Amino acid sequence: MFPAAPMAGYDRAITIFSPEGRLYQVEYAYEAVKRGMTALGVKAVDGVVLAVEKRSASPLVEGTEKIKMIDQHVGVAFAGLFGDARVLIDQARIYAQSHRLVYGEPVPIELLVKRICDIKQMYTQHGGVRPFGVAFLFAGVDRKGVHLIQTDPGGTYLRCKARAIGTGAQKAIDLFTREYTDNIKIDQAILLALRALKESMEDGFTAENIELAKIDVYDRTFKIFSTSEVQDFISKL
Repeated sequence: MFPAAPMAGYDRAITIFSPEGRLYQVEYAYEAVKRGMTALGVKAVDGVVLAVEKRSASPLVEGTEKIKMIDQHVGVAFAGLFGDARVLIDQARIYAQSHRLVYGEPVPIELLVKRICDIKQMYTQHGGVRPFGVAFLFAGVDRKGVHLIQTDPGGTYLRCKARAIGTGAQKAIDLFTREYTDNIKIDQAILLALRALKESMEDGFTAENIELAKIDVYDRTFKIFSTSEVQDFISKL
């Protein structure tokens, strides 16, 4: 028997494993995330910070928001395909509101993440569909504490202290590896997130090209900063 040519037909359907045990369609979805704009998160002892790069394909088009509130106590940043992100974010909001309605309390962050990862994983094992080409960074506070959780296109999730996804992820992760500390406070985390974003962005590091958000343990309210507030933080770098 002649050996099969590399990827000979194995990348044409999501349900077919290659002889090496790989699902190429899932790996292609990871590539879509790697080509997305940089998004990162930093977990502090008293909260979580999210920061993303915001670019526009045309000067006539307003930039699309990449940080979204899911519920009052949880928000998300993403890298990858905007359409895929929108569908999953809408589903996450439905889960969060349904949990409040049924149980009378905010949805636990990890439970919400698992629900979204269940959807992502389902789309890796059925014919006629494709994986979601988007990765998320969930940031929130619940009764179990502070959470920063990354989800991948394959349906896996990781609890993180500091994490970056998208085209400039590696430069940001290198900075986190050198300078992140377990006892960091949220004000310091904001500056560290901006430094990492500046490191990963090739040009255009301005308040207009950045989105920034935080949630802390004091009011447990997810807040997206205005452009003027972002500029104030940049001036402190």
